[in-house]
Amino acid sequence: MNWISNYVRPRINSIFSRREMPENLWTKCDECGTMLFHREIAENLNVCTSCGHHMPIAPRTRFRALFDAGVFTEVEVPAPVADPLQFRDQKKYPDRLKAAQRATGEKEAMLVAEGEMGRTPIVAAAQDFSFMGGSMGMYVGNAIIAAARRAVETKRPLILFSAAGGARMQEGILSLMQMPRTTVAVEMVKEAGLPYIVVLTHPTTGGVTASYAMLGDIQIAEPGALICFAGPRVIEQTIREKLPEGFQRAEYLRDHGMLDRVTHRKEMRDELITLTRMLMGLPPAVKGDLPAPGPAVPEPEAQEETRSPAEG
Repeated sequence: MNWISNYVRPRINSIFSRREMPENLWTKCDECGTMLFHREIAENLNVCTSCGHHMPIAPRTRFRALFDAGVFTEVEVPAPVADPLQFRDQKKYPDRLKAAQRATGEKEAMLVAEGEMGRTPIVAAAQDFSFMGGSMGMYVGNAIIAAARRAVETKRPLILFSAAGGARMQEGILSLMQMPRTTVAVEMVKEAGLPYIVVLTHPTTGGVTASYAMLGDIQIAEPGALICFAGPRVIEQTIREKLPEGFQRAEYLRDHGMLDRVTHRKEMRDELITLTRMLMGLPPAVKGDLPAPGPAVPEPEAQEETRSPAEG
């Protein structure tokens, strides 16, 4: 028996061999390259703890952080006609939809919900950029109309989080028709005297920027978000000039009057609570909840000392 080959070497290999690690435990920041542990990044709402870069966040995760105790109710959205143009490029349009549904766990690129935010009832809608680039198709148009109708019915403010690459090419002219449809829906909310607040996240481009994403009573953006109709590369190739540093980013647009605020994601909830209550004419939100006062409990009366005749 070879003691070194049969015992020592396998023992050393077992100690120093590389262990299998799940692939989803670490996330690399696109901005600074820092490797972030999945729990750390989740607790920080998908914001890099090293450089503050705002990474994409799913609508359902965003809503859990936005609504009180993470509780919300989904608003039903009417389903449009599937594949109206029988569109096919490298894949069939229905196959692309199914792949996006499997990857995200969502039916489409927008989620609509209602609930309370700082004890303020609201209706919220959020786009999912991981679902075919958050592209605006007929479903997204139906979702915004459903959100607007629900806001008017319940007399609640409407808050929309945009994240899209523009209109959905697989639906052709039908996707472009969502621009006037959503504009009418926003106008319906405003005519009812209700606030419409838009939070623009990275990226918000194309027909989305040209319609409902820029119609808010108050325009807020997350830091570093790209907000434009045509991208910087297309503009540079067209005008053949170098664009300014940070062109079409949230901070640049705020400094040039196109946005009202640029707010960190972890501060977004408190700011939205303040703005919605202000616009609705409500008193400032209470930061801490105290138990409701109960009935007064009478103090026990002091019992008189009784003495026996022998003690007197």
